[in-house]
Amino acid sequence: MKKAKELTVLCDAEVSIIMFSSTGKFSEYCSPSTDTKKIFDRYQQVSGINLWSAQYEARTTFISEFHRMQNNLNHLKQINRNLRREIRQRMGEDLDGMDIEELRGLEQNLDEALKVVRNRKYHVISTQTDTYKKKLKNSQEAHRNLLHELEMRDDHPVYGFIEDEPTSYEGALALANGGAHMYSFRVQPSQPNLHGMRYGSHDLRLG
Repeated sequence: MKKAKELTVLCDAEVSIIMFSSTGKFSEYCSPSTDTKKIFDRYQQVSGINLWSAQYEARTTFISEFHRMQNNLNHLKQINRNLRREIRQRMGEDLDGMDIEELRGLEQNLDEALKVVRNRKYHVISTQTDTYKKKLKNSQEAHRNLLHELEMRDDHPVYGFIEDEPTSYEGALALANGGAHMYSFRVQPSQPNLHGMRYGSHDLRLG
């Protein structure tokens, strides 16, 4: 650094030094009459070596990409503002700046949107109505089947159903052997003179 300063003073030379030590320490000196960039520019002119081409190209690319992203961001912000304003206008707000043509267009858009909503509503109602009709039809069919079964039982009075007899010996024996229920069916004779007869243990029982 001392020799560079001496050359600057004694020889009226333009001197620039950039130095890094073994530990990475940076040191710099430049003649007071100039700066480091001017020294580099003069070096390029004399040597024919373009020291700034790669740096300028990278910087230009970065600036161009930055401007492109900035323009894209501004475009998206404008779209967002337009959509928000359109939503407010569809809700009946922010209508002061609209002229007659814009108001007519808004009215037409609202009418078309209302038609779409009504068609969707009618479709949902029709679908639900069809579903309820199917459920009602199934319920009616199940009801008719139950009535048919009851009529079949009424048409065959020969067999009578006897409730469980848990206190009887047979019922207790069935429960002790793991049976959950015991049902008894007694044959009803069709002859009147046999109605008074009992069959005792010969009654038909199902466990």
